[in-house]
Amino acid sequence: MKTIVIKNGRVIDPSCGLDQVCDLRLAEGKVQQVGKVDHTCDRTIDAQGLIVAPGLIDIHVHLREPGQTELESIETGSAAAAAGGFTTVACMPNTDPPLDDEAAIEFVIRQGARANLCNVLPVGAITKDRAGKELAEMGRMARAGAVGFSEDGCGVASPAVMRRALQYVTMFDKPIMQHCETSEIAGDGVMNGGPTAIRLGLPGLPAMAEELMLQRDLTLVAAAGARYHVQHVTTAGAVEMIRQARASGQRVTAEVTPHHLLLTEACVATYDSNYKVKPPLRTAQDIAACIKGVRDGTITALASDHAPHSVAGKELEFQRAPFGIIGLETALAMYVRALIQPGHIDWPQLIRLMTLGPAEILGLDKGTLQPGRDADVTLIDPQRTWTVDPARFRSKARNCPWNGEEVTGRAVLTIVAGDIKYCADADQGRINH
Repeated sequence: MKTIVIKNGRVIDPSCGLDQVCDLRLAEGKVQQVGKVDHTCDRTIDAQGLIVAPGLIDIHVHLREPGQTELESIETGSAAAAAGGFTTVACMPNTDPPLDDEAAIEFVIRQGARANLCNVLPVGAITKDRAGKELAEMGRMARAGAVGFSEDGCGVASPAVMRRALQYVTMFDKPIMQHCETSEIAGDGVMNGGPTAIRLGLPGLPAMAEELMLQRDLTLVAAAGARYHVQHVTTAGAVEMIRQARASGQRVTAEVTPHHLLLTEACVATYDSNYKVKPPLRTAQDIAACIKGVRDGTITALASDHAPHSVAGKELEFQRAPFGIIGLETALAMYVRALIQPGHIDWPQLIRLMTLGPAEILGLDKGTLQPGRDADVTLIDPQRTWTVDPARFRSKARNCPWNGEEVTGRAVLTIVAGDIKYCADADQGRINH
């Protein structure tokens, strides 16, 4: 395996507090040296003006395989991930059939290895067929490689089933990753419940639907002592509950998406289904609470919730169109817009939320550039300005609300296990063979 030296970059490694201009040497698929390195190598990369970070990790993506490969596949989703700077992604189990047994987990791992573009880690279903009634074989799935368990797309409605799930996962210390939504309250809601929904004549999905399930779950988590992760948090009330749970010592973590930090329910006034997402876009007050949660450490990871759909599906009228926004190829730039440019956090904090934070949630030995660890590295140009053009995405899907917008910040080189998997065209000249 070739050796690579990355020189002159701003190396940021939150695991050890490193943030300085120095060099990085990769060999045999591992990080070999950081700082002053041996420059004898097969390939040199000049990273002047770039951030050299641990490979970005997205713990919430939908790759649609098996069953809906016309929307996305593990191969195309992996390509999109690499182009977005992600070296590791965790894919959700709401496929067809669901990822609810050992064979399904092994299938995803094989397909990810075949694509050979990033680390693809499967999240198993909590219940058989995601029906919410009988626990799936989580122990067997964990042994096969599942990194967590979720019913994403819906929440586990039964408190008894959720209690058993939380007790069960303590045996192998994997997180339950919950989509907090009380279906009886959510009903057929398609946007945030409130005056805007009433004015637009659309059924509302109130904040209470998220907060009621979270409140119930936190009571169960306290009793079970399990690891519990809140997916795509959106409401001020939910953020405050998570804050209190963490302060009390519960093993609770949370993530937030780019669209829930940047877009409000007002966007739905155009009836553009690219703004239809679940949980829905909330209010400016909810966004402010989520940003505060990021700043004070209540929210411990950033995730795209990459949810590909067909053009035909998204062209349906708003109420009939599917929920979801794609995000792997735009996430970094949108986090720059939401968090860096307004001054809410700095680059080391952002890198932590996209590397070490997600790795700790899933119990991965990743998210660091310390010697001996996997050579998963992302080079970021923090000043690069570019225009979002979904037609050029590596994803099969185009359901992106940022189409045509000018953004800043882009991954220009993605390295997985010491191999370059993505290189922006304009940066070819930086690499010396």
